[in-house]
Amino acid sequence: MIRKFILSAFACAMLAQVQAQDLYMPRDIQQAYNKGTRSADGKPGKNYWQNYGRYNITITALPPNRNIKGTEQITYINNSPDTIKGLNMKLILNIHKPGAARWANAQPDYLTPGIQIDTFLINGQPKKVNSAMATTNQMVSLPKPLMPHDSVKLDIAWHYQISLESGREGMIDSTTYYLAYFYPRVSVYDDYNGWDRLPFIDAQEFYNDFNDYTLQVKAPKNYIVWATGTLQNPNQVLQPEYAKRLQASMTSDSTIHVATAADLAKKGITAQNDVNTWIWKANDISDMAVGISDHYVWDAASTIVDDATHRRASMQAAFLDNAEDFHHAVQNGRNSLSWLSHNWPGVPYPFPKMTSFQGFADMEYPMMVNDSHNDDVYFSQFVQDHEIAHTYFPFYMGINESRYAFMDEGWATTFERLIGTAEVGAQKADSLYKDFRIDRWINDISTTEDLPVITPSSELKGGYGNNSYGKPSLSYFALKDMLGDALFKKALHGYMDRWHGKHPIPWDYFNSMSNITGRNLNWFFNNWFFTNYYIDLDIKNVSKVNGGYTVVIKNIGGFAIPFDVKVTYADGTSETIHQTPAVWEKNQKQITVSLKTDKTIKSVVLDGGIFMDAHVNNNKFVVK
Repeated sequence: MIRKFILSAFACAMLAQVQAQDLYMPRDIQQAYNKGTRSADGKPGKNYWQNYGRYNITITALPPNRNIKGTEQITYINNSPDTIKGLNMKLILNIHKPGAARWANAQPDYLTPGIQIDTFLINGQPKKVNSAMATTNQMVSLPKPLMPHDSVKLDIAWHYQISLESGREGMIDSTTYYLAYFYPRVSVYDDYNGWDRLPFIDAQEFYNDFNDYTLQVKAPKNYIVWATGTLQNPNQVLQPEYAKRLQASMTSDSTIHVATAADLAKKGITAQNDVNTWIWKANDISDMAVGISDHYVWDAASTIVDDATHRRASMQAAFLDNAEDFHHAVQNGRNSLSWLSHNWPGVPYPFPKMTSFQGFADMEYPMMVNDSHNDDVYFSQFVQDHEIAHTYFPFYMGINESRYAFMDEGWATTFERLIGTAEVGAQKADSLYKDFRIDRWINDISTTEDLPVITPSSELKGGYGNNSYGKPSLSYFALKDMLGDALFKKALHGYMDRWHGKHPIPWDYFNSMSNITGRNLNWFFNNWFFTNYYIDLDIKNVSKVNGGYTVVIKNIGGFAIPFDVKVTYADGTSETIHQTPAVWEKNQKQITVSLKTDKTIKSVVLDGGIFMDAHVNNNKFVVK
C-alpha cells in the first residue's frame, strides 16, 4: 500500500509537470503559477489569496417614484501581498448613461443619468468622485495606501433613476421594480490580472468577490419585497397571517399561496407603516438583487436539498396572477433544486432559498432569477432550470464570466439538458438542445463562430453566444462520454470542492480534471478549447478484411466527438457500436474502426446525436 501510494504520488507530480507544459497559457496566467497562487495540479496554490468585503446597504425605493436612493458602508479587506494605492469601483448602472460602451444600441427608455455619487468617505475622510463619466469603472485613489492584510472603510451615499426599459434590471411596470447592480462595489482584485477593469457592456456578466451583506430595503406599505438572502424581520414587515404562511412554506412540499390576488386587493399584507424596512442577510455570496411590487402574487414551498442533514431550501415565486407558467414556478423550482442537488452536478443546493421573479431578462442572480413569461409552460420551465443551474457556476464558484463565460454558461447549458431529460424524456430534451443550442452554430459558417472557445469573452462579439453556451457544453458532454459518469462526476466534484468560494480560471479546470482522473487530458482540452475546429465526420471507406470490416473515418471538422457507428447487414439486421472521444487521442484527423462480424454489411452510417454534423451527406457509406 505504501509503495503504491508513493508511485501514485510520483505519477501525479509528473502529470502536473506535463500539464503545465502542454496547454497554451497566457503570460499573465503563467505569472500566477510562478507566484504559487495557482498550482499545476489544479488546486489553489500555497500562496492563493482573494479579497473580500462586508457590505451594509440601505436603499429606498418608493414606486412609482423612479428615484432610488442608497447608502452603504463597505469594509474592504486586502488579503493580497500587494500594497493597494487605489480602489477600482464598479458603477454598473452607468451602463444607462448616454455614451457608455454597451453591447447594442440603446433605446430612449433605457437611458438615464446613471449613478450619482452624493458622498464618498474613505475612513471618514471626504473624497471627491466624478459622477459625470460614462463609465462603469471608477478608480478612486486612497489617501493612505492599503497595506497587505489591512482594511479600509468606505461610506457612500448615491442615487439613481431606474430605467423605464427593463432588461436585467429596471422597471417591470409602473409599480414593479427589479433592482440589480444597484450599489457601488469594489471590483475584484485578483492574483493574475489585478483590478478587474473590464467595462460592463450589458452582455458579459459576473465577476464579483464573495462578500457578507446586510441589506435594508425601504418600501411603501402594501409593497412586498423579495431579495437575495434570508429575510430577518418577517414579523415586522408582514401582517401575522402572511408571516405565518411564509413560515409554513419553509417546511411544506405543497405550494402555499403566501399572498393571492384577492389578498393583494385588500391592501393588508404588509405592516401599515408609511414605509417598511425589509432586512436581508447573506454571507459568503457574490451579489444581491431585489424585486418590489404591490400587485405580484406570492407562492412558496420548499424541498430537501441535502439528505445527510435533511436541510430544506425555500422555493418562492413572485408574478402576475395571469401568468399561467409562473403558477408552476414553485413546483418546477422545487424539482430543479432537488434534482440538481441529487443528480447533476449532485452537490446540495448551497443557499437557503431561491426566488423566481417575473420580469424580462431570463437572467440569474444569487438566490434569484428574473425570468420572462412564456405561454409554453415547458419552455418556461426549461429557462428557469437553466437560470437556477447557475447557482453552481458562477455563484458557488466565483467564475470570471466577463472573460471566460464558457465556465458558467456552458455548464448551465449542460445541466439544462440533463435535467430536461428527466423532466420530458431524452428525445424532447435533445431536440430542444440541438435546436436551441447547437444548430445555430454548426450551420453558421461565419469565421467568428469557429474561434477557439478559450478566446476571452470580453474580446468577442460575433461568436460570443456559441463559444459561451453550445460549444463548451458539447465539450463537457464529450468528456463525460469518454470518462464515464462515475469518474466524470468524481472529477467535477473535486474541481468544485477545490474552487468553491474561490476564483477558478480555465486552467484550474483543465488541470483539476486531469489530476483527479489520473489521466493527462490535455490533448482533449487542446482539441476543444484552443482550436478553430467544428464537427464534420466523413466515412472515406468501408473495406472487408479477415474477421469483418474496417471503416476509415476522416475528421474534417476536427473536434474529438463521440459518435455511433450504425451498421445495417444484408440480412436486414442492424447493430450500433458506440465510439467515445478516446478514439481520437492518437490521431485527431483520421481513424480506422474495426467491425468484427461474419455477416455481410450493406451500409454504415455515422450518428453523432447532439454532436450535430456540418455535412451529413458524407456520413453514410453503402457497401457495393
